[in-house]
Amino acid sequence: MSFFDKLRTQKLLSFTLILFTLSIGIVIGTLVSSGVKAAKDDRTVAPGATPLVIPNPVELSNAFTQIAKQMEPSVVNISTTYAPKAPVRTRNRRLQPVIPPDDEDQGDSGSGGMDDFLNRFLGNPFGNGAPDLQRKGYALGSGVVVDKSGYILTNNHVVDKADRIQVKFTGDATEYEAKLVGVDAQTDLAVIRVEGKREVSPAKIGNSDAVQVGDWCVAIGSPFGFQATVTAGIISAKERDVDPLQQFQHFLQTDAAINPGNSGGPLLNIRGEVIGINTAIASRSGGYQGIGFALPINTAAAVYNEIIKTGKVTRGSIGIQFSADPAQARDLLRGFGGVTEGVFVTNVAPGGPAEKSGLKERDIITEINGKPVHQGNDLVNTVTATPVGSTVTLGVLRGGKRENLKVVVGNLAQIFPERFGSGTEPEAVKPEGTTVSFGVSIMDMTDQRRESLGIKQSGGVMVAEVESNSFAEDIGLRQGDILTDINHQPVTSTADVKRIQTTLKPGDAVAFRVLRKGRDGYTPTFLAGTLPGNSR
Repeated sequence: MSFFDKLRTQKLLSFTLILFTLSIGIVIGTLVSSGVKAAKDDRTVAPGATPLVIPNPVELSNAFTQIAKQMEPSVVNISTTYAPKAPVRTRNRRLQPVIPPDDEDQGDSGSGGMDDFLNRFLGNPFGNGAPDLQRKGYALGSGVVVDKSGYILTNNHVVDKADRIQVKFTGDATEYEAKLVGVDAQTDLAVIRVEGKREVSPAKIGNSDAVQVGDWCVAIGSPFGFQATVTAGIISAKERDVDPLQQFQHFLQTDAAINPGNSGGPLLNIRGEVIGINTAIASRSGGYQGIGFALPINTAAAVYNEIIKTGKVTRGSIGIQFSADPAQARDLLRGFGGVTEGVFVTNVAPGGPAEKSGLKERDIITEINGKPVHQGNDLVNTVTATPVGSTVTLGVLRGGKRENLKVVVGNLAQIFPERFGSGTEPEAVKPEGTTVSFGVSIMDMTDQRRESLGIKQSGGVMVAEVESNSFAEDIGLRQGDILTDINHQPVTSTADVKRIQTTLKPGDAVAFRVLRKGRDGYTPTFLAGTLPGNSR
């Protein structure tokens, strides 16, 4: 090999060695750079993080889930429409029925207690401060199917005065027509029957007497129209009397969320059995504040059974009155009889069963049919459940001596029509009054009626009924008002009203002064309007 060939070979080998060395350096540099970058990424994003993995779906069953599934077909949404009856006003209440805020307002009775508790509220959907509106009324509520023939339990205030009742079932977009079977105003219950639905699933009825404070409970309904809403809580109290004057409403209290629209829906125990019908809430805001009330199902079932049998509820009465205030009742017993238990009779209805049997004011009833009477509810529950015409035996303490009296039970609505007549027995207790052109039926005030109402002022006539869409209804006259003056002329009898009416003609202004029951008893209220051309 020549010198030049050796030199050329040596150069080629050197170039190859240099090129290989450079390649190795580039590879090593790339690996080091990648490692540094990876380490840097781990250090600044999420050191040690592991990607999340979604597991396969697994059904997690619990008691509340099973209750919701079980009750879905049995709980319904109820919507009603009715013609406007009075101007719509808006306001907030502390105690409110659980109906939605777009229900028509019926006017403030000013009587407080259960009157406010069950009056319609928040009628204007545009908020407080808006002007009065005259519009068609709508109401939304809930109900529970209790019979496979389509019978549904709900609240009276959901369907009250409804011209049309429609029912929707969960998962079924059809709105089924329903008919009113009967109502009981004293317990605020109503029975309706849905038509056109082939198959319905009745709920399982429980026993509310078995309920204990602290038990789990579930409420299902349509709050604010959101159908099939399920909420859970506990039983907060039993035998809760919101208004002592309401003798037939002793509620279960719960903290399960109940809102407007839940009216008539079921309150359930942990076994999915109906233990109550959701009726009202205590609220300063109009919504849920942890205090809801449900009528026990044992009471509701008794009312339902009477309604499906006769279309109404008839309750017994012996024709007496007693103090509803527990403290006052206790003091009366101790002061007049030297006892701590029993019922102190404060008034005996003239011509009633008690008077006919010889029972007198200041008597203390200690027994009924051989069973002790501890307080007023013991007597009321026994007497009202006794068929009208049946005889009960009362153990009475009079002047320190004990004696027995036999009393034939009468009809509560007929003995005390002013208080218990409305909504329970429309045929029997509709007062016979003198119909005048204002659109009212009126009755003379008797001394006994004046005394029972606690009215000291003389004169006046009682408004027994207000005709729908009449002049009287338009200006705000109400059943139970005591009419004392018309156009500054005193009214002492129905004859006075008829005489004054004959002097008026269409287009005349008419001003009324009435006594209206309020929180502090009967107080004056003034109403006025212009007689229309076809005044009745």
